[in-house]
Amino acid sequence: MWAGSGSVCEGRLAETSIFSVLHAEGGTLFGDELFADLFSRRGRPSVPPQIVATVMVLQRLFGLSDREAVEAFEFDARWKWAAGGLDLDYGGFAHTVLVDMRARLAASAQPRRIFEVTLGAAKQAGLVGHRRVLDSTPLYDAVATMDTVTLVRSAIRGLLKVADRQLEDDLRGVLVRDDDYRRAGKPVCDWDDEAARTALVDELARDAYAVLGVLHGRDVTPEVAEAGRLVATVVGQDIETGDDGTFRIIPGTASDRVISIVDPQARHGHKTAARHYDGYKGHAAADPDSEIITDTRVTPAHTPDAAAATDLIGDLINDEPDSTDMTGDRPCDMTGDGSCDMTGDGSCDMTGDKGPVPVSPEQAVAGSEPAGADPVPGGRQHPEVYGDSAYGTGLFLRLLNRAGIIANTKVQPPVNNSGLFTKDAFSVDTGTVTCPAGKTPRYGSTATAPATAPPASGRHAPAAPSPPSALPPKQAGRSESAATTTSSPPPEPAKPTRPGKPTTGPPAPRSNGSSPTSCDDGTAAAAPACEAPPRSTPTSTSSPPP
Repeated sequence: MWAGSGSVCEGRLAETSIFSVLHAEGGTLFGDELFADLFSRRGRPSVPPQIVATVMVLQRLFGLSDREAVEAFEFDARWKWAAGGLDLDYGGFAHTVLVDMRARLAASAQPRRIFEVTLGAAKQAGLVGHRRVLDSTPLYDAVATMDTVTLVRSAIRGLLKVADRQLEDDLRGVLVRDDDYRRAGKPVCDWDDEAARTALVDELARDAYAVLGVLHGRDVTPEVAEAGRLVATVVGQDIETGDDGTFRIIPGTASDRVISIVDPQARHGHKTAARHYDGYKGHAAADPDSEIITDTRVTPAHTPDAAAATDLIGDLINDEPDSTDMTGDRPCDMTGDGSCDMTGDGSCDMTGDKGPVPVSPEQAVAGSEPAGADPVPGGRQHPEVYGDSAYGTGLFLRLLNRAGIIANTKVQPPVNNSGLFTKDAFSVDTGTVTCPAGKTPRYGSTATAPATAPPASGRHAPAAPSPPSALPPKQAGRSESAATTTSSPPPEPAKPTRPGKPTTGPPAPRSNGSSPTSCDDGTAAAAPACEAPPRSTPTSTSSPPP
C-alpha cells in the first residue's frame, strides 16, 4: 500500500525545483562526514544529519517554525522526496531535534557549514554572479531596557551569584549599602526626593568599585571574570564623580551603552531619526539576479551599516586577482617607480603585477567602469556593489575602489552636528584651504586658539580600583578613559554637557590643518560673510536615542 515518495514526486516536479535539486544533490551536500564532529559514536541513534539539514534548508526557504517544518516533513511527500526519496510512511521526529542541531552547530568550529555548502553549490551552478546588494534590518530584542540604578545593582547581584562561598563572603564584606542584593528589581528609595536619589546612586557606585577592588589581583573563574567586566562596564558608562566628590549619573546616553544585564550585547539603535529600537541589526548581501543571499552578519543595533559591509563582500574581495593589500603592512609607494603609478595613466598597481585597473572614486559613485579598462582577466566583469547612502562612507568607498569593485551607492552628505560648517564648504588646494569667508591659511599653520574652549563632548567616568588581571578594562560608553584602569584618586572631571546642547554658544572645533571645519578663529560669527548654513539632517544613523 505504502510506496516511496518517488511514486508521487518523480516526473511531476520540475528538475529545477528545490525539492528535485535537494533530492539529487542532498547526499553530496549534506553527507554524514560534514556533521561527524557534532555526534558521538556511542549512544542512541540520531535522526540522519542529511534529513535534518534538508528540513532546515526548506524551513528557512518557506519561513516556517520548527513545529511547522516537522509537520511538513511528516505529511508532505515533496519534503520526503527532497530528503533522499524516503518512503511515504517514514516517521517524523520531534521539533526539538532542530533546536538541538542548531545548538550543536553554534557550538562547533563551523557554525555556518550548511549555509556555506549550499552557497557553494549555487556558485558552481552559475547562480551567483559578480554583483551584490547590501542592506540591513532591525532585530528587536525582547529584554527590557534597564535604567542606571537597575543596571548597576543587577550587575553586582550577578557577580555575587557566580562567586563561590569564600569569594562571596569577601565581596559582601566590602558592601556599604543596607542591601543584601538578593532581591531583583529596583531598591527601595523615595524617588521624589532628589537627595535620596543622589545618595542611592553614590552608594551603588561605591559598592561597585568596592567589589572590583576585591577582585584585583585575584585568580577567578571565567564566569566571575565576565561578571566583573560587566560591573566595570555599567558603572563606567553611566556614572561619574561630581564636583563635591559624590558619584552621579552622567546626563545623556552613551553611544555604546549596555542596556540590559540579561543581554549585555544588545544596544540602542535607530534605523531613521524617528525610528528607535533596542537589540541588534541584521546585515545581508544578496545576488540581485538570483536573489540568493550570499552572506549575513548580526551586530549590535548601534553598528553602522558600512562597518559590517566589508565582511558581507568578502567573497568579491578575495576573488580579485590583483591581491590588493588593504592591511597597511605594505605602504603604497606613490613615487612613480611602478609599484603605484598615480601620475600617468591613472592606473594603480598595488602589488606590482599590473592587475586590473581599480575604479576611481568618481567612477565608483557613478557606477561606471574605468575608461579603457579591460574586464578582469579571464573575461569576467568587474564586481559591483549596490547600497543606500548608509554604505557611502569614505572608508568603504576607498576599499571598493582599491579592490576594483564598482560602487553603486550614494556618498553620504557632509554633516556637522555641532552647527558649524561642513567640510564641503571649504575649498582645498595643494597646501592651502579657503574658508567660506575667503581666508586662505596654509596647511600646518599655527591656528589661533578659540576664545571659548569647547565643552567636554566625551563622557568621563570616575577612576576606580584596578580590576583583576583576568578582567581587562573595557572601553565602554561615554568615557574617554577606562573606568577601571587605575587605583589613584578620582580625577576632577569636566562638567558634562549633552552633545549638541552647549551652554556657552557653539563649540569650537579642534585645530586640524588637514580637516578644516571653520574659519580661522573657530566660529562662524567671526565674519559676517562666514555664516554657517542650516544643519542638515542625516538620512541614516546608528547612534542611540537620547
